[in-house]
Amino acid sequence: MKNKSSLLSSLLKGLYTFWAGLVFVLIFLLLYPLIFVFLQRRSWKRVAHRLVGLWGQLFFLFAGIRIKVTHHFKPDPKQTYVFCANHFSYVDIAVVVVIIRHYFSFVGKNAMKKIPLFGYLYARLNILVDRGDKNSRASSLSRSIRALQSGRSIIIFPEGGIISKQFPYMANPLKDGAFIMAIQQQVPIVPMSFHNNHQIMDENTLMMRPGTLHVEMHPPFDTKGLTMEDLPVLREKVFESIQNPILAYYGLK
Repeated sequence: MKNKSSLLSSLLKGLYTFWAGLVFVLIFLLLYPLIFVFLQRRSWKRVAHRLVGLWGQLFFLFAGIRIKVTHHFKPDPKQTYVFCANHFSYVDIAVVVVIIRHYFSFVGKNAMKKIPLFGYLYARLNILVDRGDKNSRASSLSRSIRALQSGRSIIIFPEGGIISKQFPYMANPLKDGAFIMAIQQQVPIVPMSFHNNHQIMDENTLMMRPGTLHVEMHPPFDTKGLTMEDLPVLREKVFESIQNPILAYYGLK
């Protein structure tokens, strides 16, 4: 009986994953022509960005996935920020485009541009980096700083990817890039904790299930007056502000 129950559960999860994937792709294909058009001019990119957000909203709606955000802080729409979050699942990216209303760019893996159709969109709207290449890392940092100077916020997963092997513990120490750009441009860092995104989409099997995603947005860390000497302390404070609520969510804190 137990084996039959497990088989049925796997079958249902497989069917749901197929449905969610189909919804994701169909909405993308419907919106792609419009997104493509608005990517052709720099002044139109904000519209393309909003359309990507619409794609995310429609996907979660039709996939039966809710996002519950606990706001300990609500970002000022006129302020530029560096948003930092833990990264345990590929669904994290879709969550960000729905919950962050600012015009922003991800700092993401260079490999993403190889994905047909999506790669073009991702590369045009975001800042790509090959983390194994020193020159690429320097270039992405420079581009991120220019984006902040232009008033565009930055989204970064400072662990450096989905690399933690001891969930729910984050990879530590965090990469320095987010903190260098925030200190250099004197913009606030907003930490976010994604508690259970990995339960909706497993990063290894990519199998999905419906449910509610729980997110916490924490008060920002002000960087005004900070210098690079303050980076290690700032990095640790941001790490703790993201990690501790995740541990508390699972009764480990």
